[in-house]
Amino acid sequence: MIENQVLYEEKVPLKSRIWVSIADASTAMLNTFIVSIGLTYYFTSFRGMNPGLVATVWILFGIWNAVNDPLFGYISDRTKSKLGRRIPYIRYGAPIIGLAFIFSWINFGGVNASQTAMFIQMTLLLFIFDALYTAIATSIYVMPFEMAVSNKARSSILIWKLIFAVFPLAVPLILWGFIKPEPGSDVFIFQMIMVAFGVLMALLIFISTFYYREKHFQQEEEQMPFLKSVKECFTNKSFIVFEVLSFTIIYVQTSLMLGLNYYLAEFSTPAVPLYASLAIGIVFGVFLFVKNRERWGVKGCTMLMAALFSIGCFLVLGFGHQTVPTLIGVFFFGIGFAGGMYLIPLMNGDVIDMDEHRTGLRREGMYAGVNSLITKPAISLANSAFIWFLTLYGYNFAGKSGTQSTEAQTGILFGWVLIPGILLAVSFLSLFLYPLAGKKWDEIKQQLANVHIEKEKRILAAKGIKFEE
Repeated sequence: MIENQVLYEEKVPLKSRIWVSIADASTAMLNTFIVSIGLTYYFTSFRGMNPGLVATVWILFGIWNAVNDPLFGYISDRTKSKLGRRIPYIRYGAPIIGLAFIFSWINFGGVNASQTAMFIQMTLLLFIFDALYTAIATSIYVMPFEMAVSNKARSSILIWKLIFAVFPLAVPLILWGFIKPEPGSDVFIFQMIMVAFGVLMALLIFISTFYYREKHFQQEEEQMPFLKSVKECFTNKSFIVFEVLSFTIIYVQTSLMLGLNYYLAEFSTPAVPLYASLAIGIVFGVFLFVKNRERWGVKGCTMLMAALFSIGCFLVLGFGHQTVPTLIGVFFFGIGFAGGMYLIPLMNGDVIDMDEHRTGLRREGMYAGVNSLITKPAISLANSAFIWFLTLYGYNFAGKSGTQSTEAQTGILFGWVLIPGILLAVSFLSLFLYPLAGKKWDEIKQQLANVHIEKEKRILAAKGIKFEE
């Protein structure tokens, strides 16, 4: 009987916490190169693909995600295997996503490849890459809830994921600045670096799966039918408001990462102080929000983040030719990036808690899939809009760094920060409608905490694990 079992405190081994965080960061770094920094530049400026065709690829990509992401969330919640619901997708998807990443930088058809050949290559590989990214990233995103039952153990995983989240921001951005191929240059060294990077990241993702494991009891939980499950997400008012912000953050992060290297190539602001300002802003933002989250609440912190982020965008838009205002604006970018890393997952957790309060089910996979349905088009739109602004203002896609006209520089600024600034201002206003704050929400959270405690006690005791108050 349970009463006679020896109970022990649930702990997630340090190596498990570190390796799942390495997998998370590795997957994100591959994705940053493809969707935020490199692929659009590589096919337009280096290979000479028509910008209109590239924009079409991103639009098709957005449509593809309308089917791909929620469907995978539905499937993953229902997956049953000896490894669990999530690990099979991470382990066996790692080699494929690595190959898709590598093939994205190979010039199929040679230097004289037709527009049709480049269109097919970019579309096909982007679709394959994203299908694997969805499977792996979604699985890693919910892994803390599969690896541990107690909230204390889950928190110990999330802290490490937050620490490792710095790498997807810094590594691709800095590395691309050194290896970006100029139009007409020899691409061999660049390609070898990307091959090595793809192999290394895929290997890290694959190896990681041998250092953490899932609890299996959730595989037996009954879930809703697909259409009803999707509908329940959109009847959750807090989810609607959250998606305004979630869409905005993905759009802004994509646009800012994409535009930064274009900006540095054509403006006089030095790269080192700019990167330093961004880094200082990130550190300050993490400290600010972690220290004040309980006092201001997730909603209050997020409103502050959206406001400062928006101000930073308009500072750069208006004074992008001047160093000091630009550095101040980029400092606010850092605060915004920190808020995106720290506050958005917390808000997402509250939204899922509200869903559990309404439905009695934990549906992390479905919410992750439907969230991607909303946010992935933001990636497509950010890339397409940036290209549109560059084309509108006469940007020479075949020109080398430092050779663009003053008008093209204006196009870079508009494409880089105008729409992000507007979206962040809209998000700030939408948060006034966000309901998960105040005394009533605190009472609901307390009720859920009591439900979780009782559930944890039953599950942990059945497994011979000590529950810690």
